[in-house]
Amino acid sequence: MPESTALITNDAVVLGLLMAILAFVFHTSHSDSPRWKKFYKYVPSLLLCYFIPSIFNSLGIISGDESRLYFVASRYLLPACLVLLTLSIDLPGILRLGPKALIMFFTATAGIIIGGPLAVVIVGWINPEIVGGQGPEAVWRGLATVAGSWIGGGANMAAMKEVFEVGDRLFSQMIAVDVLVANVWMAVLLYMAGRSKAIDAKAGADVSAIDALRDKVAAYQSSITRIPQLPDTMKVAAVGFGVTGIAHLGADTIAPWIAEVAPGLARLSLTSGFFWIVVIATTGGLLLSFTRLRQLEGVGASRMGSAFLYVLVATIGMKMDIGAIFDAPWLFLIGGIWLAFHGILLLVVARLIRAPLFFLAVGSQANVGGAASAPIVASAFHPALAPVGVLLAVLGYALGTYCAWICAHLMRIVAS
Repeated sequence: MPESTALITNDAVVLGLLMAILAFVFHTSHSDSPRWKKFYKYVPSLLLCYFIPSIFNSLGIISGDESRLYFVASRYLLPACLVLLTLSIDLPGILRLGPKALIMFFTATAGIIIGGPLAVVIVGWINPEIVGGQGPEAVWRGLATVAGSWIGGGANMAAMKEVFEVGDRLFSQMIAVDVLVANVWMAVLLYMAGRSKAIDAKAGADVSAIDALRDKVAAYQSSITRIPQLPDTMKVAAVGFGVTGIAHLGADTIAPWIAEVAPGLARLSLTSGFFWIVVIATTGGLLLSFTRLRQLEGVGASRMGSAFLYVLVATIGMKMDIGAIFDAPWLFLIGGIWLAFHGILLLVVARLIRAPLFFLAVGSQANVGGAASAPIVASAFHPALAPVGVLLAVLGYALGTYCAWICAHLMRIVAS
């Protein structure tokens, strides 16, 4: 093995550094200081969780290529994160939101699934080389990670990176597309939220259901929330890592069997062990959401899952090359066309069914922004409605892996 050129090579020290970076970002992003408030008004905190570690990597202080932290985070923390984020999903509760809320949410999902291939076709028509590439640097593979993020969240994005074996340089560019384009779209939604009464009145939308929805969600949250004790935390960890163990066991059996009996399915990633880890973990979380274990959300199941997710985000950032972001500005064109189609489709459907702007905005952000930002958009309409954003975002986590996989193969077909 060649000697490392990084200043810090001990993974224990690197992990401590990454955790300090995350603590710094979360502390400052929630600070009451006017300077920090102004800073984070323009710079997304999630972006810093990626890019500060990438600076350390680019300067040679740490080495993402030589560290084993990403492997540990992606194989153990990621599936546990998926389990804990989907564990709290309340499918009956989502159905009670009413048909318009669900129609807008699934319209948003469809807009991402269809918009990705459409953007590839349009940009490919302008310049076919833009959507080309081979192997791990094939553009459609990188866009698959954006689909994972824009339907589900960061965990789904990381899952798609591993399933489709996306190169680290290309993935660095996709993170920039994901974060920057998505935040421009969120700004548009927040602007519309400030004018929601006028927009709804002009569209003739019925907003009476939103008040009832607010009361139902607030009552449910208060009924399960309690101060967690050590046994509660151990149960949460047992569920997350227990299902992760089952996912690994299943993947070790299923993937080799498919590779042996149907090697041609490798094209659909069905011979990838990581693909089955993600699918089994997500499915396990969904199944457990129908049991009493769903009440673990009241003691912080999704909070622990989110903590695992941000550790994963930092290890991904550690593998990024900052210079790669500036090498492919045309990727932002693909992202812009993609979300433009998503937005137009939402506006058309909302107009047809006279859905309140709240359902359009939260349904969109639950897909594109996930649990980190959907509550922000929901609370822009009313603070008590923030949990609705979380509820729909959790549904996005559950669908993200499956729908992003479909979107990826559609983009692979049109790119070729």
